[in-house]
Amino acid sequence: MKKKDLDYFQNILQRELEELLAKADLAVEEILGEAMDTEADPLDRATEAQARNNKWRFRDRERRLIGKIQKRLQAIDDGTYGICENCEEPIGLARLKARSVTSYCIDCKTEQETLERITGS
Repeated sequence: MKKKDLDYFQNILQRELEELLAKADLAVEEILGEAMDTEADPLDRATEAQARNNKWRFRDRERRLIGKIQKRLQAIDDGTYGICENCEEPIGLARLKARSVTSYCIDCKTEQETLERITGS
């Protein structure tokens, strides 16, 4: 992969990482700052608990995305960015532009998703 392409993806990944980290800090403060109204009726408390669980689940997805971004930034540093972790063939630029955190070429990812559907895992 050309240096200008690596720089392009590094900038995208770094910007995305910074945005996610800033949002994560604010979200955790927000969630921890929310106090459950013990005076509220059970239905309101259940609704609040469900909303809080949804926020935690969303934050967990963002946490995993942060890990993927950090891994891909490390791959840029290691010189392995853009190489499929499964077949070790180059990942197409179009795929990387669509999903810069990917570590699999389209063929390997399709195969992996097919196996997941078949095995249910």
